[in-house]
Amino acid sequence: LQPEFRTYAKQVVDNAKALSEELMRGGLRLLSGGTDNHLMLVDVTAVGSTGKIAEKSLEACGVTVNMNMIPYDKRKPMDPSGIRIGTPALTTRGMGVSQMKDIGEWIVAALKDPDDDQKLESIRGQVSDLCSQFPVPAAAITV
Repeated sequence: LQPEFRTYAKQVVDNAKALSEELMRGGLRLLSGGTDNHLMLVDVTAVGSTGKIAEKSLEACGVTVNMNMIPYDKRKPMDPSGIRIGTPALTTRGMGVSQMKDIGEWIVAALKDPDDDQKLESIRGQVSDLCSQFPVPAAAITV
């Protein structure tokens, strides 16, 4: 009920829209053609990946997503065609639209080249640098 929450909620959605646009620009298909909330369901088969490979390669980059089945998925639940991505945690850390564009570029690069360990490690370094600029709120509290 506080005005700050309304501002936060708007930023969560703005971040999700920016991230979804960057993913689509990179050739990924979003099941809803974009997003109007905090989540997006991404079909990764357009870049020759699977949900399991995508989750693993992004984990190697320090990016957390969940593999997820998509409507009419022909793949099995333990290796589906999609991933689910949300923006609340990033927004809580203070990230904005600019950071979502960078993250989107990194996701696309990792998904297009999941076997390039050197590229994944480079992305991991960039993710680490970004995260150091936006610490987890509880981590900033000293006792």
